[in-house]
Amino acid sequence: MLRTYLASALFFCSAMAFANVDVNSASEAELDSIRGIGPSTSRRILDERNKGNFKDWNDLMARTRGIRHANAARLSAAGLTVNGAGFKPAAAASAATD
Repeated sequence: MLRTYLASALFFCSAMAFANVDVNSASEAELDSIRGIGPSTSRRILDERNKGNFKDWNDLMARTRGIRHANAARLSAAGLTVNGAGFKPAAAASAATD
């Protein structure tokens, strides 16, 4: 019985560690919790978001200094989303060339 409770607790904690954080609704602390986003990047994201929500990853990369394809892929893998969507490099590259 104790093992079941411990296993459930471990599962819950690990699920919380990988929870997605949406850039359009996250607080500064939630953004800082994403590996690869520090205080200055989270501040730049929030400053741009105050001008209007991000439409997609291309919009985030265009408006936020320091976030490009490689960074976007790492941030997405760490749990960051834009409107609930993870970064898709092929889609971003084709949209950038259109």
